[in-house]
Amino acid sequence: MIRSALLLALAVSASATAAPAPDLTTVSERSQFQQTGRYDEVIALCSAFQRAYPKAVKCIDFGRTPEGRPMKALIVTRTGAMSAQAAQQRKLPVVLIQGGIHAGEIDGKDAGFLALREILENKAAPGALERQVLLFVPVFNVDGHERFGKWNRPNQRGPVEMGWRTTAQNFNLNRDYAKADSPEMQAMLALVNAWDPLAYVDLHVTDGAKFEHDVSIQVEPVHSADTAFREAGLALRTNVIDELTRQGSLPHAFYMSFAETDNPASGFIDNVSDPRFSTGYFPLRNRMAMLVETHSWKDYPTRVRITRNAVVSVLSQVAQHGSAWLAAARAADARAQALPGTDVVLSYKASDKVRMIDFRGYAYTRTMSEVSGQLMTRYDETKPQIWTVPLRDEMVPSLVVHAPRGGYLVPPAHASMVAAALKQHNISYRVLDTALAPAEVETFRADKATAAAGSVESHQRMTLSGAWKKETRSMPQGALYVPLAQPRARLVMALLEPQAPDSLLAWGRFNNAFERKEYMEDYVAEDVARQMMAAKPALAAEFKAKLAADPAFAASGEARLEFFARLHDSWDERFNLYPVVRTDRAP
Repeated sequence: MIRSALLLALAVSASATAAPAPDLTTVSERSQFQQTGRYDEVIALCSAFQRAYPKAVKCIDFGRTPEGRPMKALIVTRTGAMSAQAAQQRKLPVVLIQGGIHAGEIDGKDAGFLALREILENKAAPGALERQVLLFVPVFNVDGHERFGKWNRPNQRGPVEMGWRTTAQNFNLNRDYAKADSPEMQAMLALVNAWDPLAYVDLHVTDGAKFEHDVSIQVEPVHSADTAFREAGLALRTNVIDELTRQGSLPHAFYMSFAETDNPASGFIDNVSDPRFSTGYFPLRNRMAMLVETHSWKDYPTRVRITRNAVVSVLSQVAQHGSAWLAAARAADARAQALPGTDVVLSYKASDKVRMIDFRGYAYTRTMSEVSGQLMTRYDETKPQIWTVPLRDEMVPSLVVHAPRGGYLVPPAHASMVAAALKQHNISYRVLDTALAPAEVETFRADKATAAAGSVESHQRMTLSGAWKKETRSMPQGALYVPLAQPRARLVMALLEPQAPDSLLAWGRFNNAFERKEYMEDYVAEDVARQMMAAKPALAAEFKAKLAADPAFAASGEARLEFFARLHDSWDERFNLYPVVRTDRAP
C-alpha cells in the first residue's frame, strides 16, 4: 500500500514537472494570418520542431549574415538520413524549400511552417517524409527580414508588417546565384553543394496588376537545359498545377506580368530566366527549380494557404516520383559530360509566335492621369471579366555556343578569382604545375567592349561583340584548367563564355582587360605613321583606300592615328583580349 502510494506520488510529480509540448504554431496562425513574426520566432520554432520530433527534425545553422544573425535550416525526414552523406548513400531525393529570399514576400515562411507541422502530424502528404529529405529554409534574406515595416511592400495586401526586399548590403539575392557576391548566397551554395537537392523551390509573391489568378508555378527544366530531363520538370509542373487547380486555385505556368507595363491588352511573354535567378541556375546543375509566385493583391490568408498547398504538393510529388526523377537527373549529369564539341544553348527568348488565351481579370479603364500625366489603368474588382490576350510562350535559343572539346585555361593572374567562383559552384578544375609550351588554342578578342552606364548589383556589367579564333599561345605555370567533361558543364560555360548573360565577364570581373592603359602621343604617332607608309607602300595604299571608303574614319583624327598604332610594336596585344582561352586538348 505504501509502495503504491509512493509510485503514484512519483508519477504525479513527474507529470507536474514534465516539459510541456512545444508550441509549433506561428504568430501568423495565431493572428488569423494578419501578421508575421520576427526572426526570433524562426529561431525558436526551428528548435521547437526538433524538440517535438527529435527523430525526424534537425535544426542547423548553415551560415551567418553580415549583421551577425544565424541562417537557420530544418532537416526533416523519417528515413533516418540526417546528413547529406547518408542521404546520398541511400539515394534519397532531397528537396530544398526556401522562403524569404525577398523578405517582404514572406508567405513561404509561414506557409512552410504550417505545411511542415501538418506533414509531421500526418495530416498532409502522409508518408512523404519516409521517401525523401526536406531542407526547409524559412528565411533566406535574414537581415532584410528584420528591416521590418508596414510599407515595405506598398502593392501587397498583408501581412501588417513585413521585411525588406534586399539584404543589409543591398544585394537582391535572386540576382546572385551565378555571381554569388553575398555571404548569404555563398552559405546557400555551400548547403546546396553538400546536399545536392533534386528540386529547389523558391517561394515568392509577384507584383503587378489586379486579376483573379492567384499563383504562377514556373519550373525548369521545361524549356531549357538537358532535353531529356525536361520531361521530369514538366511532370512536376503539371502535377502541381493540376493539384492546385483541384483545390480551387487559378494557377498559370508563366510569370503574370504584362508585356507592356500597366497594359492588360498587351498580354504576356514567357521566358527562361538567366542563371542569376534560381530557376535559371539549377537546371545548369541538372536539377529542378520551381518558382512559386502568389499574387500580391490576394490577402495574406489566401496567399499563405496557396503557398502551403504548393509546398505539400511538391513533397507529395517527390514522394511518388522522386526516385525516378533522381535517376533522370543522374542521367543528365552523365550526358553533360558529353557536351564538349557540341552546340550548347546559353540563353533563350520567346519567339514571335502568338496564341490567344482567356485570362480571368477584372473590368478596367485606361485614362490619362492628372497626377502622373500618363495613361493609367484602374480596375474594378467587383466586376470579373475575361480578357482575351496574346501569350508568347514558345522558347527558342538566343545564344548558342560551340563548346570546346577540352575546356578552358585561366592564366595565373586571374586564377585566384576564377578558382574562388568555381569552388562556390562545386566545379572541378586543376592547377597546372608546369608551364604549357606554345600551342594552338582559341582566344576571344573583342571587336567592341561596352561597359554599362551604371552599376548593377554593385558591378559595372560588360558586353562584348566578337568571336573565338584560333591562335598560338603559351600558358604559365599556375594556370587553371577547367575541363568541360563534367556534370556541371553547362554551368562552366555559363560562367566562362564571355558572351553568356551571367558570365564572370558579364558581371565585370575582367573589365581591366578592356581598358587601354598605354598610349602613343599624337605627335609621335604622326611620325610613326609617315615612317610606316614610307617603308610599306601597300600600307599607304590601304590607308588611302580606307579614307575614301569610310567617311567616319576619315573624319576622326583619333581613328586615323590608331590605324597605324595598332600595327606598331608598341601596341598592347592584350588590349580587348579576354584572358581566358579555350583548348581542345586537356593539358
